[in-house]
Amino acid sequence: MTTFRDIILPPDDAHNRELLSHVHPSGYENPDPEPVYNLLVVGLGTAGLVAAVGAASMGAKVAMVEDYLIGGDCLNFGCVPSKAIIRSSRVMGELRRAAEYGVEIHGQAEADFQRVMERMRRLRARISRHDSEARLKELGVHLFLGRGRFRDRCSFELEGRTLRFKRAVVATGARPARPPIPGLEAAGYLTNETVFSLVERPNRWLIIGGGPIGCELAQAFRRLGSEVTIVQLDDQFLPREDRDAADILARTFEREGIRVLIGARIRNVTLEGQEKRAVVEGEDGIEAIAADEILAAVGRVPNVEGLNLEAAHVAYDLKEGIQVNDFLQTTNRAVYAAGDVCFPYKFTHIADATARIVIQNALFLNSKKHTSLTIPWCTYTDPEVAHVGLYERDLKVRGIACDTFVKEFKDVDRAILDGEETGFVKLHVKKGKDRLLGATVVSSHAGEMIGELTQAMVSGAGLKILNNVIHPYPTQSEAIRQAAAQYYVQKLSPGLKRWLDRWFRWRR
Repeated sequence: MTTFRDIILPPDDAHNRELLSHVHPSGYENPDPEPVYNLLVVGLGTAGLVAAVGAASMGAKVAMVEDYLIGGDCLNFGCVPSKAIIRSSRVMGELRRAAEYGVEIHGQAEADFQRVMERMRRLRARISRHDSEARLKELGVHLFLGRGRFRDRCSFELEGRTLRFKRAVVATGARPARPPIPGLEAAGYLTNETVFSLVERPNRWLIIGGGPIGCELAQAFRRLGSEVTIVQLDDQFLPREDRDAADILARTFEREGIRVLIGARIRNVTLEGQEKRAVVEGEDGIEAIAADEILAAVGRVPNVEGLNLEAAHVAYDLKEGIQVNDFLQTTNRAVYAAGDVCFPYKFTHIADATARIVIQNALFLNSKKHTSLTIPWCTYTDPEVAHVGLYERDLKVRGIACDTFVKEFKDVDRAILDGEETGFVKLHVKKGKDRLLGATVVSSHAGEMIGELTQAMVSGAGLKILNNVIHPYPTQSEAIRQAAAQYYVQKLSPGLKRWLDRWFRWRR
């Protein structure tokens, strides 16, 4: 047996040691391999774990390979730690608005950054039990820790052992992109893989990139007491999102004191003592911005290097990742891919969904296509921004005339009572039809609400059905029904309205 190397995850406290005991156990010994496996899973983030556990639960003989931490990006450096910090920052946001709710706070409420980060580490360690080596062992899965590579079309070598397989899935995920900014590497910067190791609060942040990660952490760190500047190359942050949604978030950031430089780029970065200085070129000219820490959040690149994919006859691209067909099958028909390493939408729930497709196709017959997926997503700022389906601009590009119905939360009773009036529900349908083609929700609970609209799209339900769904009163989700109801108001032609007017006058 081969013993894998131990690692230390900073800070070296009880919580991180508990985390590592689950996702990278000290002194772990790789098992002796079986003669052949039904499924080999390379990479144990969300996609790899779902594929491995799902296949094992069906009775397949499964081998799993991981060269770092079980749970991958989501558990260790992504969704789990970031949402813990965001929750703490939301408390601070609510405290600063306490007077609006008739609550007086005597003295100044302050965030204890060390305790916020300690809470995050404690909860991350607790959640890591779900992905632990012990749980995988109970399922009868063979776990191999170490760095390996494909040997040929149907075998994989690791730590001097050969793992032979009938089918394999590559689920090695993605990593933060490195901005090609002169001086940045020398000055030092953080990514989502290192930022959650902080124990002291930086007073000044410079965040490169206004995508979901950049926006979420910018608002969180601002509410926890830091000064924050975002530098965004595009003409809006969250460039994928609806312009109205991005504008709402821009106004929120401005109100909270986050400085956002749109259409700007960083020329270079220097380190002067303990201070990092970035020369930024924007619409108002060139300026120098000083920061204690820089966070790079400019996208992600797939992890395809070092796997010897050429030996397996698996085609890939360094930027786009592994090439797959509709069934998530690579150019080697025995090898599939799932999650961030092959999919443009790099979300945990998409990694889960693509892994489920791979289970079906790899172990049985190619029958499920990733092109059939209806994909929602959410950016967990405050307010949250969630979307599913097509945007209005997408419909225009495709030459589809559409009707759009909007319900603003300032006219929704529960949102008024909650003091959460910012945002809207926006629904897109083909002109004259009621079937939902796309939807955007901006609200404090958008991530919870987008599921109803996703279900409507998956089931083919139209606005007629959404209008007939009874929601408890008062809830913010009533906005969905109220937006759908506008479809029927529009259907009333001038002639029909005149007829109805005469009818009701006669009925008096």
